[in-house]
Parts: sequence; structure tokens; C-alpha cells
Amino acid sequence: MLKNKKIMIFAEAIFEDAELLYPKYRLIEEGAKVIVAGTGEKTYKGKYGYPIEVDGNAKDYKAKDFDAVIVPGGYAPDRLRAYKEVINFVREMNNSKKIVAAICHGAWVLASAGILKGRKATCVDRIKDDIINAGAQYFDKEVVVDSNIITSRKPSDLPAFCREIIRALSK
Repeated sequence: MLKNKKIMIFAEAIFEDAELLYPKYRLIEEGAKVIVAGTGEKTYKGKYGYPIEVDGNAKDYKAKDFDAVIVPGGYAPDRLRAYKEVINFVREMNNSKKIVAAICHGAWVLASAGILKGRKATCVDRIKDDIINAGAQYFDKEVVVDSNIITSRKPSDLPAFCREIIRALSK
């Protein structure tokens, strides 16, 4: 279904293993080209120790070349949002009305990119105040779709999260 679609997934240290790997392989299964980009290291370890070798550095990619970006959770988003290249990439994707998806703590990156004001979103409950303070209307649901922004709360929401990403990219 997603042949000719190109998706960026950001990685940093202590990513939530399932939230990076499940979308990566699910989207590849649908025919998409998936690029995993970090912020300088060649390999990152997940929260539960799973290593991921990235395809490159976030600064070397352009939002115009992608159809979607996914920000997985874990502790990685707190590190990712410190990189202007990541923030600019997410902001440019949103400004171009391309799919911006975040799960769990990944919504922190969307907040730092300044794209949540007036939008509907969800996230892990520990950062819901941050999302609300960024201007989003928070919903405690497995997945929230607001135009091009798709958000979910936790690993058990991954089937719904990926289903909505695939649906959005199939239009």
C-alpha cells in the first residue's frame, strides 16, 4: 500500500524499543522506504537494550524528501528536542501538511517544534501537562488524529498508531 512513500523515524539513546521497531517494520511491510536517523552516533540502544543502527544523521536529511516523520517515545525525545535539525525537520513536515506522528514521550518533540497549539493530541500521561501547556487539547485515547498529526500514548497503542499512519499515507 505504501510503495513510493518515504518515512523518517528519529532515534536517540534510550528510545522505547517497541515504539521505534514496530512502526519501522510495519511500514516496511507495507512497502514504504523507512530511514532511521540519529543525531551523531551510528548506533543507539533502546530502553530495554535493543540496538538500532541508524541510516544517517538528522542534519543530512531534508523534510521535502519525506512523506511522514515518526517520533518514538522512551527517553529519546528529551534528547531529540535539543537538536535544532530535528525540531526544524518536524516543523517543516507540519508546515507542508505531511504526516507528523509521535507516540508516548515523542509528543515532547512536537511541543518543542511549536506545532501543537490549537491541535488535538494524546501522549503518555506523564507529559500531558506539557502537551496542554504547548496549546494542545489532550485526549486520553489510544490514537488521536488531527489532520496531519497522529499521536498515541504507549506501546499497547501501536496497532492503532500504525493503522492510522498507514491510512493517512494511503490517501
